[in-house]
Amino acid sequence: MNTLAPAVHRTIVGVDVEGFGDRHRTHPDQIAVRDGLYQALDRAFTRAGIDWERCYCEDRGDGALILVPSEVPKTLLAQGVPVELAAAAADHNLARDQRARIRLRLAMHAGEIHHDRHGVTGTAINTAFRLLEAEPLKQALAGSPGTLAVIASRWFYEEVIRHAPACTPCSWRRVRVSVKETREDAWVCLPDAPYLPEPDADLPPSPEVAVPRQLPAAVAGFAGRAAELEALTGLLEEAAPPGGTVVISAVAGMAGVGKTALAVHWAWQVAGRFPDGQLYVNLRGYDPGAPVTPEEAVGWFLVALGAPAAQIPADAQARYGLYRSVLAGRRVLIVLDNARDAAQVRPLLPGSPGCLVVVTSRSALAGLAAAEGAHPLRLGPLAGQEGAQLLAARLGPERLAAEPEAAAGLTAWCGGLPLALAVMAAQAAADPGLPLGALAARLAGAAGAEAAAAGQDIAGAAPGRLEVLETGDPATSLRQLLSWSYRQLSPSAAQMFTLLGVHRGPDITVPAAASLAGVSRAEAGRALAELAQASLAAEHRPGRYVMHDLVRGYAAEQARQTIGEAGIRAATGRSLDHYLHTMILASDIALAFTVTPLAPGVVPEMLADEAGLLGWVQAEHQVLLQATAQAVAAGFITHAWQLFARQSWFLGDQGYWTDFRTAGQAVLAAARAVGDDVALGWTHAIIGRYGSFSGAADDGRAHQQLALDHFRRAGDLAGQGWAHMFAGLACTWKGGWAEAATQCGQALALFRQAGDQYGERWALAGLGECHARLGNYDLARSYASQALEADPATGDPTTLAFAWHALGFVHARLGGPGQAISCYQQALALVRERKHALARMLLVRLLAESGDASRAAGDLPAAAEAWQHSLQLLDDLGWPDLLGVRARLEAASPHG
Repeated sequence: MNTLAPAVHRTIVGVDVEGFGDRHRTHPDQIAVRDGLYQALDRAFTRAGIDWERCYCEDRGDGALILVPSEVPKTLLAQGVPVELAAAAADHNLARDQRARIRLRLAMHAGEIHHDRHGVTGTAINTAFRLLEAEPLKQALAGSPGTLAVIASRWFYEEVIRHAPACTPCSWRRVRVSVKETREDAWVCLPDAPYLPEPDADLPPSPEVAVPRQLPAAVAGFAGRAAELEALTGLLEEAAPPGGTVVISAVAGMAGVGKTALAVHWAWQVAGRFPDGQLYVNLRGYDPGAPVTPEEAVGWFLVALGAPAAQIPADAQARYGLYRSVLAGRRVLIVLDNARDAAQVRPLLPGSPGCLVVVTSRSALAGLAAAEGAHPLRLGPLAGQEGAQLLAARLGPERLAAEPEAAAGLTAWCGGLPLALAVMAAQAAADPGLPLGALAARLAGAAGAEAAAAGQDIAGAAPGRLEVLETGDPATSLRQLLSWSYRQLSPSAAQMFTLLGVHRGPDITVPAAASLAGVSRAEAGRALAELAQASLAAEHRPGRYVMHDLVRGYAAEQARQTIGEAGIRAATGRSLDHYLHTMILASDIALAFTVTPLAPGVVPEMLADEAGLLGWVQAEHQVLLQATAQAVAAGFITHAWQLFARQSWFLGDQGYWTDFRTAGQAVLAAARAVGDDVALGWTHAIIGRYGSFSGAADDGRAHQQLALDHFRRAGDLAGQGWAHMFAGLACTWKGGWAEAATQCGQALALFRQAGDQYGERWALAGLGECHARLGNYDLARSYASQALEADPATGDPTTLAFAWHALGFVHARLGGPGQAISCYQQALALVRERKHALARMLLVRLLAESGDASRAAGDLPAAAEAWQHSLQLLDDLGWPDLLGVRARLEAASPHG
């Protein structure tokens, strides 16, 4: 007969996972749950000051039995382990989907146990597991938003918890346990969603241990924000004892972006980390009426923390001091919602370690970050998938799955703004039979009305998206929410805000904003910075500011009301002038444009050189396209075609031609509507010119013929000359040199008749090129020499390069490769740094023919290098290899 080992006294902890065997959990889910359970237990015991390695742990499949050595004070277990275990479970759940998340029941007891060869046994262990199965404990967890419910035996409560204020005994509720043969009282608490103190004959509550639970209800259907939740959770380590500090997170963003929803959702997740309570106040910083003063908020907090109202000082400084004293030594989570500025927040910050403060505001609260070390968290619109998750949470995944494209459209037309998505979801929920596509179409139509009205007399504009999103409730009306931000702007920032409603976007620089408003760049910079601080705009790249579409819609409404038709048109003209004249001033391209005079208040950007201009045009590509569209819509036809012509001159060869064809067609339609033959002529000429470059030669010639017809109707001799020049250039691209010579000859006569010396020089250079190709070498030299001898003020380096190119070709054909190479080098030096498309076209040809001359001179490596460079340019620009450069390279290759 085996002798039973002597009994030993141990603290007994039983843990069970709620719904571990749920049929929706797969084996991988259960493994993830078990792994999370043991990681959470290890972390909770360690942080509570208990050596996890010295504890006896026996696995129970869906839970565990833990025996704590008798020398470990039981108050460590009762005070620290529940709070830390709830927090560890919450952290585990943040990174898991629903089926792998854990919610736990925990039982605490103590008594004599025996060890035998099978493990441990004893009546006390049986009692602990009866408690774990108690129905009141299961019901408490089921009704809790938290992750943990704890039950303590009557003995454990009476001997440990009741005598330790740090265990907050007033937050425990007496329950009756009836499981199998066990019939006894026990005590239950919810560490991460505690019970409010209630009167009890055995344990009267006292003000000193009042535990406020002020968090508002979490927002239904919260979705996304995983990165932001993770960032907030990362701050908990700084606030964790011992030695924790007061941590402040300042969550900033525009109206309706979900700042409060994020703060409250996260606060509920981590409430268990703050056993001394959670405080919440809406500071009404951006609400109608007066904001809450710090003195008022502190008074409310003091009452919640147990201070008798009669003892709260009237003096503000004394009140703040009492508040900090009451918080000393406590771990409290404080949510300061809708703050106006840092001054409103500072008096509400605790003075001692262990607390964490989350502040939400439309202002960036930069002063709070600078002086108090607040961690800024800028909240932007939801990404596409997150927007779909929000809709699914409110409408059900089945409804979204039935109309995925419509759901994506709703997210896009709402700009990913959670409030807007919630409003549309509410509309859809109110009418289950209404297709999501109908709602998306309603928003799309409203967005189209906004775009059509931009920059025009929009007093009678069709309703925009803000009208579709209107709820009639000030708390959920985006127009109302934005109005509260707008009213708090300084006069200069308010003016800039309304004018940004005129600008089509997608973004704007400080210089462009200065011209738009007719103010200095310093004034514009200050106004934009204020708008960014108020979350009405964002500096998404250094020096470039962007507005959310729905905010721009509100700004446009303010423009209608405050500056009217005349102000809108004047601002539109200044904006268009800024972009057009910046390109004119930085370019030496002197085509025969009649440029509109600069409006007062416009200061174009002064770019250093053509390379700087190219960089500027690339950076402003989408803005310039929108400016052209706005000019079309608002009837600024001359601005429209000149913006189109200038922008395409520099970018038409760089993969943007699809954009330009669309813009060009819009300009043509507008010009036809008003019968502007000059605008039609230049727009057809530019479209035809780049059609030729992209290989659509027939289409290019058709456009040049249309351009010529319009210029003739307008009596524009110089315009006719350029139409002939562009037609000639198109012919050269495919080797039609005789036709090109005819076109250049006609251009020369027209330029001379019009007195256009710049165009005349181009025609001379073109004739030199054509006759060189046709073998008319004397004529070629004559025309090229005339081009080179002309007054330098009447041409540009590209013209000279064409003339040198013609001379080089003549020398190459007459057997002088050395002289040809010298001429080509002269031409290359002139155009190598040029950035417009015509110069790049010539550079491709120069490199190809310089390679031919080097081959004729016996320098095959130099030839291959030139051809390779030419081919690389063609590939970079996406042009067809009509010159046969690739064939030259392959023939010269040793393996060719």
